[in-house]
Amino acid sequence: MPQVRADPIADLSAVVAEAAAALRGDGAVEPPKLERPPRPDFGDYSTNAAMPLAPTLGEPPRAVAERLGELVSERLAGAVERVEVAGPGFLNLFVTDAWCRNAVARMVAAGEDYGAGGAEPSERVLVEFVSANPTGPATVAAGRHAAYGDSLSRLLEFVGHEVEREYYINDQGTQVRLFGESIRARARGEEPPEEGYRGAYVAELAQRIEGAADGDPEEVALRGIELTLEEIRATLERFRVTFDRFVSERSVNEGGAVERALALLEEREQVYPHEGAVWLRSTNFGDDKDRVLMRSSGELTYLAGDIAYHEHKLRRGFDRAIDVLGADHHGYVTRIQAASQSLGGEPGRLEILIMQLVNLIEHGQRVQMSKRSGEFETLDDLIDDIGVDAARYFLLQRSHDTTLDLDLALARERSQDNPVYYVQYAHARIASILRNAGEERVQAALEADISDGEPLHPSARALVKRLLELPEEVLVAAERRAPHRLTAYVHDLAQDFSAFYRDCRVVGGEDEDFRIAVSVQTMRVIARCLDLLGVSAPERM
Repeated sequence: MPQVRADPIADLSAVVAEAAAALRGDGAVEPPKLERPPRPDFGDYSTNAAMPLAPTLGEPPRAVAERLGELVSERLAGAVERVEVAGPGFLNLFVTDAWCRNAVARMVAAGEDYGAGGAEPSERVLVEFVSANPTGPATVAAGRHAAYGDSLSRLLEFVGHEVEREYYINDQGTQVRLFGESIRARARGEEPPEEGYRGAYVAELAQRIEGAADGDPEEVALRGIELTLEEIRATLERFRVTFDRFVSERSVNEGGAVERALALLEEREQVYPHEGAVWLRSTNFGDDKDRVLMRSSGELTYLAGDIAYHEHKLRRGFDRAIDVLGADHHGYVTRIQAASQSLGGEPGRLEILIMQLVNLIEHGQRVQMSKRSGEFETLDDLIDDIGVDAARYFLLQRSHDTTLDLDLALARERSQDNPVYYVQYAHARIASILRNAGEERVQAALEADISDGEPLHPSARALVKRLLELPEEVLVAAERRAPHRLTAYVHDLAQDFSAFYRDCRVVGGEDEDFRIAVSVQTMRVIARCLDLLGVSAPERM
């Protein structure tokens, strides 16, 4: 991704920063943040850059703002119509139509790269997500993990990071053995163990696995996992989610990772024996108590396996590892971060993001989900019901750390009340407008000089300012691990275009070149946002 971005707002901010540095006389140019005021009559952009200067200069903030405003006006002649001081010392900037037109031209010229890059520094990042126990089909909960992890990965790549996607296969432990025992019981015509798995898929696996009735539970479980994982992968690919690597817990452990991790911890004096067990000094790194890695019986704990896996990650040389885990892992965060640091990992290089639950709402009631009982909604069922686009968009509408209620009836609607339909329809409508204009006319508009023309309608200015938010929006969404921000942004953009189209005739009207260019750029940005969410951008609906 390019490191130099078409970002006119950042350029405005840089000029304000240079003016502030000139007042201080120290040459520092830390760019202030420019905000969009709540009302257009407060300006197009506002900054509090004068307030931090006041104590240094020994002057009231408003007086500093007046001086800063004079410098900014001089440096931005032709770009800023006027500068006003407001409140305790805010500086409000009113940009000219010429600046807006030039901004559109720059966005159009950037093409597909508009908004890309900006990550400083660029990192090699491992994102591990989904990693659901392969003891049953992918559920809607796994779907939320998949949509989130995939969208986050797309965002990180777009802003300039190198990303690898990984699925960790839990193919060892008590649940795996129960899975095998459940399949064997069904193959024998018996009920599964009390804590086993009871879904209809277990009986289907029993029929597909040769010799399941008499097989060793571990071997039956591994064959069941193999078959189930094939289905999970097919479901995820259908959901537009792919992985660079599937890593097996069993293969990691059989490769000596546990022994290697324990030896490294002992070498670093981060483990100690107590009452026949081996303990991790996790309190050295912020945990509330030390944790057992090996019981007195010689049995390894779940944490020991996780430490081995994270040691495996550290050896692969990633700058950052991101684990996307389920809500039931909330109490596990501190101990695994402590374990990573115990192995020599740098603080902050391992991020653990906890996904909250998703509830399906049907006729005002929650659809109950439980993998073991077999009463659950699969991701395939959800896709069959509302489609991939709606499923991904709705699953990404709320922050990952917030419980999500997915309204199935709304997701099925083909109306403007359905947010994904509304955004996709905006894209399709622009495509229709441009088809009517004709390819040659559109190309001519994109190559035309749009720096001068009729005074811009307020709705046109609002649309341009929304389009200019994309570089900052994607960068913040990536930095805060918040793909849900894009669902709000692209919906607002679709609304702004609707107002623009209502007020400004695009084809055959005044200032046609500019309006076609703005329409093309809006379609591109909508398509980019939808792609980062893993949602299609149809040209006909």
